[in-house]
Amino acid sequence: MNNATLKARLIGMNFLEFAVWGAYLTSMGTYLVGVGLAENIGWFYAVQGIVSLFMPGLMGIVADRWVPAQRLLGLCHLVAGLLMGLTAWVGLTAGAGVAMSDLFVPYTASVAFYMPTLALSNSVALNGLTRAGLDTVQHFPPIRVFGTIGFICTMWVVDLLGFQTTYAQFFVSGALSLVLGAYAFTLPACPVSRGGAKQSVADALGLRAFKLFRVRHMAIFFVFSMLLGVSLQITNGFANPYITSFGSLPEYADSFGARHANLLISLSQISEACCILLIPFFLKRFGIKNVMLIAMMAWVLRFGLFGTGNPGAGVWMFVLSMLVYGVAFDFFNVSGALYVDQNTAPDIRSSAQGLFMIMTNGLGATIGTLSAQAVVNRLVYAAPPAEQLAGWRASWFIFAGYALLVFLLFALSFREKKQPAQGINDANDAKR
Repeated sequence: MNNATLKARLIGMNFLEFAVWGAYLTSMGTYLVGVGLAENIGWFYAVQGIVSLFMPGLMGIVADRWVPAQRLLGLCHLVAGLLMGLTAWVGLTAGAGVAMSDLFVPYTASVAFYMPTLALSNSVALNGLTRAGLDTVQHFPPIRVFGTIGFICTMWVVDLLGFQTTYAQFFVSGALSLVLGAYAFTLPACPVSRGGAKQSVADALGLRAFKLFRVRHMAIFFVFSMLLGVSLQITNGFANPYITSFGSLPEYADSFGARHANLLISLSQISEACCILLIPFFLKRFGIKNVMLIAMMAWVLRFGLFGTGNPGAGVWMFVLSMLVYGVAFDFFNVSGALYVDQNTAPDIRSSAQGLFMIMTNGLGATIGTLSAQAVVNRLVYAAPPAEQLAGWRASWFIFAGYALLVFLLFALSFREKKQPAQGINDANDAKR
């Protein structure tokens, strides 16, 4: 397979990988408000973090030791697609009176198999590029950008078809997941490290990736990945309900943003697509610490501008918030995945990517989403309708203050150190 064909295959994988997520991630909150589950929005987003505490790491171990990553990617998507279809079927049959448990159980099971695919798709792409002799820092971001394009495409489809307030968004996601499940089996093979030597229990279970915490700069990196991961799902869960809520106010009822929140929010993903292409330059020119600091400050602006904008005369602040999201998300997620890839040995690379997912979309996102739900419940949903807009604004300012605190702590504590991926045993010598 020549390099052009390889890149095209990986582009197709990334497009579908994030199209599956984009079908519901930014609009699910509005659907839940419509069926009377507004106070449970946080749980639907937090469960993505909860399953990410163990599923990405577990699947990373399986991919490292027994099942090639591309095959495991396919299996996970086939199961996730069927379960997401079941979620949609529950929403269809129950209508506006759907019970929390009936919807939440199949949704959670689907997410449990989808979340590991984010790390597995990274492993498949990075492995394919590495085996082809290509520089991952240079060639991975232009491939990954098509994932964002896929995300945008399904956001637009869901909005323009009127699905952002209905269960149909889950049908779209499930169908795309099944397509990717079949496609993944045709992707370039990834190696497994079965090994013939006697192994310790930690080796057999793939737990050696956790020894990266013995390396000071990696430990600090993972801790702050968790702290920054707190911010990841907040706007996904609450931006659409927040912007849509302006539609109840006469002065904003006919505004584009209040009627088409998903299209407005999609500017975030368009910005993300553009910012991915800047990563190779920024990483090589400024290093991982400065790139992470830029991402953290972008989160401050993301939340602060949400708190000050509106769909009318202040819509420019919403637009600016969407534009800085590309920096906030990409400079953290994509750069972080590359940093982990370059600082871990090949035999634990999938496990290390799983560990990165555990810290960000696992611990971080779970803590962040549930905390954000508590803030929104207290300041918005517990308030009289006339005071809810003020509650929303106060909530966004609280989130901005948190992001600013993380920025300051990271600036003071992280010292970048490039370490060749020599094998985990070398990490013991690097402890400090």
